[in-house]
Amino acid sequence: MRYPDGGGLTAQERAKREAIRLQAAGWFAEGVPVAEIARRLRVSRTAVFGWQQRWRRGGNQALASKGPGGARCRLDGPRLRRLADALDEGPAVHGFGDDQRWTLVRVSDLTARMFHTRYTLRGTAYLLHRMGWTVQVPAHRAVERDETAIATWRREAWPAGKR
Repeated sequence: MRYPDGGGLTAQERAKREAIRLQAAGWFAEGVPVAEIARRLRVSRTAVFGWQQRWRRGGNQALASKGPGGARCRLDGPRLRRLADALDEGPAVHGFGDDQRWTLVRVSDLTARMFHTRYTLRGTAYLLHRMGWTVQVPAHRAVERDETAIATWRREAWPAGKR
């Protein structure tokens, strides 16, 4: 399963937050109290105090967005697309047997084979999250479960009990 977006802030959201910080900078220059700025912008006073410190040290440039957070991915865009395509093909295609589940160990081995780049298991989890993949938890079913008997019961016994 994938999220529609990769998570984190988009460029538009980062620009919006930067605009709020720059608006606060204008009020710092006018001498508006921190509590009033926090109230107007609906943010915490702690955040405004932090912005004010940065503004005093570096002006408006210090409040500019630094871009997306987190470590830079070792795989570029085309490689990430190749990895996503490989994951879509399934584990059996890549020699992981008949079990059709991707595990972190398998994905880590696949990236090492495809790109000669080794990730730790935690790094592999971060990579998959960055790509929009989520953990899949299997539905726990009893081994003794008889689907035919359940379907028959639902069709015959259950409606009779509802009357």
